Amino acid sequence: MALPALDSRRWQGTASAFLYGLRSVAATILTAVLFATYLGIGALAHDTHFSLFWALLSTALIWAGPAQIILLAALGSGATVIQAAIAVGVSGIRLFPMVVSVLPMLRMPDTRKRQLILPSHFIAVTLWVECFRLMPLVPRERRIAFVNGLGCGLVATCLIATWIGYHLAANLPPLFGAAILLLTPLAFLLSTARNCKKLPDVIALALGLALFPVVSWFNTGVDILISGISAGTIAYGVHRWRRR
Repeated sequence: MALPALDSRRWQGTASAFLYGLRSVAATILTAVLFATYLGIGALAHDTHFSLFWALLSTALIWAGPAQIILLAALGSGATVIQAAIAVGVSGIRLFPMVVSVLPMLRMPDTRKRQLILPSHFIAVTLWVECFRLMPLVPRERRIAFVNGLGCGLVATCLIATWIGYHLAANLPPLFGAAILLLTPLAFLLSTARNCKKLPDVIALALGLALFPVVSWFNTGVDILISGISAGTIAYGVHRWRRR
């Protein structure tokens, strides 16, 4: 779906921007990836004896596949609520840089903090990728409404997939469930590669992929974190060196 030109009269109302965001859900392959992923999460919730209500509530409130898997696996294995909450909270820290990078694209001088609460909740990897792709095509004064529409559409898709996956759990082979969960990191990797337009971005991605197998030999438990920080720091150093 092509968005109207930045100076088009179609952007005059916030309702129109919200609907354009909602319709954009159907224009990205990541929606299909999310749907398949949440089929697996719904099935996992069924297998760990969560009720359908709590499965849907976790999708709406946590809105992050890896964090939901941590929650379901932790509580399903007998961990306490506090232990599961700490694990989910630590997992959510990875989204903080994404929020920090997206909010400046939404804010205007007169934007109130409460207007950014809902967009901040929606910012996960999928919406982060789509914001960098779509925000330049949306007038700045309509971006909050657009992101709210996009976020509502993505969450609604995941709620439907969770419900379907929960009811299909009895017929979903474990291997298939694991395979569809793998779609998410693969899709995000390809989307990130597509959005790498500057040299530091390419260096960070390439080094991250190259360093991870090396770091994983040490079994630190935070292999992705170490390789990501190392690659990002080197890429930033190269960027600063080229600017001199």
